[in-house]
Amino acid sequence: MAGLDMPTKTHGVGVFLELRKRLQSGLLIVGKDVARSPADVVVTGGDSSIHIRTQRGELSLTLPAGVTLEQGSCIPTPAGESSGEELHYRLRINVAQSSDKEASDSVMETLRAKETYCFCCQGCMTRLLEDRMFKRVLPLPNGNWNAIVDDWCCHPDPFANKKLLPRAEDCLLGDTFLLLARDGSCDQTLTEEVSPVGAEDSQDPKKPCRRLALISCKSCSSVLGEAVAPGTLKLYITQVVVEPAVGDIKPEASLNRSVFVERTIAARLLELSNSLSIFHFSVQTPDGKAFLLLWLLNSDSITASVPETCVGGERSISSPALHSPSPGAARALKLLYVACSDAGIQQRDIVTSWEVNAIGHPVVLPLKVCEELLQVIDDSNSTLPTSMRCMRSYEVAYLRL
Repeated sequence: MAGLDMPTKTHGVGVFLELRKRLQSGLLIVGKDVARSPADVVVTGGDSSIHIRTQRGELSLTLPAGVTLEQGSCIPTPAGESSGEELHYRLRINVAQSSDKEASDSVMETLRAKETYCFCCQGCMTRLLEDRMFKRVLPLPNGNWNAIVDDWCCHPDPFANKKLLPRAEDCLLGDTFLLLARDGSCDQTLTEEVSPVGAEDSQDPKKPCRRLALISCKSCSSVLGEAVAPGTLKLYITQVVVEPAVGDIKPEASLNRSVFVERTIAARLLELSNSLSIFHFSVQTPDGKAFLLLWLLNSDSITASVPETCVGGERSISSPALHSPSPGAARALKLLYVACSDAGIQQRDIVTSWEVNAIGHPVVLPLKVCEELLQVIDDSNSTLPTSMRCMRSYEVAYLRL
């Protein structure tokens, strides 16, 4: 009956590559449907590229700038329990020093005071807020700061029931959202609707149903955030695109939604991990309910996963599209994850342990975005070789940067 709870993943992986920049090493996995024995695989390197020749033909993967294969370093290695369906190889790479630090294009990293920006709906790229210039761009206290104030305050919490709100020309940065002052122009592009949150607990008098004033795009009705106070907008970074204001130039077409969600959240997890030295994240809905548990293992991975149907013939795979049928090698975060709705006993034990021990920095996102993120992660898991999809009671996935 367990198979009814989780669909069987039958994705046929032809070639999977993971490189580790810090370790300057890598793992190559080739499916037995592509090559029968180690002698059938020849791996060579080029200028920021790797070439894999099998009986089906040659596959060329473009690597990030500054990353090259060390010639002759690819050697077969035992595949363990998966030896019947996979061939494993270890290899070494060289990483140029200049490629160790990549610039981030995250909203949180690019917003600056005294610069002019426009805010667009990610769904339809309609301009929501025009020519916003901020005198101050300030970070909010991270995560559940208000819950631990008693640990460092010797008198009653002076912040109890008080919100940190922006002034007219402020932009306050949360972990996954921006707080902005609302002005008259917002009425032309945004709509507001009151919606209940936590309705499933409304029958419990101790857990009254809260109500949120949801902010949506007037053009496409996409939910963008909340009105946390009469004059304050809370916009989630997964719902808006922030660009420097450049005259009347129209913004570029919107990215594929799943690509945008993946890149935005991956960049934010990396920033939070680097700044706070944390590796466990609890993705939560606005009502505080845990939806997904993430354990960040590696932030220096470079990965590519090519289906067996795409291996063969002369082809060069360099498209940056994420989880497309034939992606090029790209930077990624390696994660272990557990969906909190998973019915498995071992997974439920993990969820309970994280809750009891307060493991996991809270990452709050709208419910729909949580569902989109889980779909992206499940899709990533399905592109992995069978031997790499699970680690103990966790599932494994990569979020591309």
